[in-house]
Amino acid sequence: MKKYIYLLLILLPLVGCDDELEQINPNVVTQENFWKTEDDVLSGLAATYKMFKHVDNGYWGVRGVETTNGRGDDFFIRNDVKALYELSTFSNNPSTGTPSAIFTGCYTGIFRANQIIDNISTVEISETEKEKYIAEAKFLRGLNYFNLVINFGAVPIFTSVPQTREDYFVKQSSESEVWTQVENDFKDAGANLPVSYPSQWVGRATKGAAIGYLGKAYLYQEKWEEAVNQFSLLTTPDGMPKSPYNYDLLADYQDNFMPGSDNNIESLFEIQNQNVGGIDPWAGENANESQGVTTAQEFAPTEVGGWFEAHPTEKIFNEFQVEKTVDGDFDPRMYASLAWDYPGSTFYNLPFSEFSSPFGYSAKIKKYQNWYDDNEGIWISEINEKALRFADIILMYAEALNEQGRSSEAIPLVNRIRERANLTALTSLSQNAMMEEIRHQRMVEFFREGLRFYDLKRWGLIQQEMDDSDKVGKEFLVLPKHELFPIPQGEINTNPEIEQNPNW
Repeated sequence: MKKYIYLLLILLPLVGCDDELEQINPNVVTQENFWKTEDDVLSGLAATYKMFKHVDNGYWGVRGVETTNGRGDDFFIRNDVKALYELSTFSNNPSTGTPSAIFTGCYTGIFRANQIIDNISTVEISETEKEKYIAEAKFLRGLNYFNLVINFGAVPIFTSVPQTREDYFVKQSSESEVWTQVENDFKDAGANLPVSYPSQWVGRATKGAAIGYLGKAYLYQEKWEEAVNQFSLLTTPDGMPKSPYNYDLLADYQDNFMPGSDNNIESLFEIQNQNVGGIDPWAGENANESQGVTTAQEFAPTEVGGWFEAHPTEKIFNEFQVEKTVDGDFDPRMYASLAWDYPGSTFYNLPFSEFSSPFGYSAKIKKYQNWYDDNEGIWISEINEKALRFADIILMYAEALNEQGRSSEAIPLVNRIRERANLTALTSLSQNAMMEEIRHQRMVEFFREGLRFYDLKRWGLIQQEMDDSDKVGKEFLVLPKHELFPIPQGEINTNPEIEQNPNW
């Protein structure tokens, strides 16, 4: 059972010009009566975690999932929501709402993490406990900066809560400086976070998650040796669990995306979703807000109460069929990720043939959908978003080795991924052939997990792969402009110190 407390944390200092007016209302949360107990710290952390799934601004909320997936050559978002269609067809601009919301959400998370770090000194707990909570806050801050730098590049850095209005107006730090901040936060987090928590705290950041994300930050910067050093802490050279961590691949790939299998051994970090709280997922941060997400309902077909906002391209449909299993069947990841018209195919307990295809595409999104139910009628899904899986660690480890010319060492790692997919084992590949294999495996392994565009970007393959796709809007792609989102126009209007990204 997922047990998590989500509370909204809003701290506003009371100010006045007369001592007689400076009275503290004991029934209102203020800076003066908060940050006293461990429960206050836990509330602050819960509010910080919660931003990751905010319906509009959360990186793993519905708009965040659409934003991270929408630019890939494997994914298309139709024109029901203007902002989503713009980002999917590379016709977005600095005023397009969804990237702007992600920018806001990341800085809200950073602000809340900084509140904890700045104020924990007044809390009546041991120094050891303070170090652990600071480490957890730094992990959350580092993850928000990671999401910012891969999407916006150079951005302002805040490591404490601004005290005056002017303090909010900060110049961008260079992309390299933001990466350094990411690295430092994950290093500090990894030094003091626990390997695991008691069951009631499932879902909180662990030492393994910090190590995994630090390795990923190194990989994105092509710091291959540093990445290898981190990944080797989490797994053996053949992709097996390494003590004191027990991460491993689930036997059945599909179980990663089914209810009842959340927080499993394959997950280093995931976003906790529950069908609890209020009944309105769009309520904002108040008591009416549900703690589930609307993503599955928005992606579902109209026949089962969905809005059919997104669908897979023909390119990913064909990519899944590049290699059959040792039994001559489709890759099991295809069955888990897509629904299409094969003999006996059902989707939401209906024959697939009963679903329309208004845009002519062969498949529909199955991964993370509640496809085993009759419909998505309640609008709320409680399947956790898997932010970092052990499969990602294994393939990133293989890639970092291969980039150093150590292709033979990458083979056992890639074979672990292939083995679960019931594919024949590799024996020997050249460095270039191994890289092609890793690219293929990442494309099919992580469909709908928000990684594809960022992989193409760091490989320098955006233009090539978009040209070789059926993605609507690919003709509007302009590089290097679309490698990053523009700084939101609202930020440009209010912050005189910030500059727009090049080419925007």
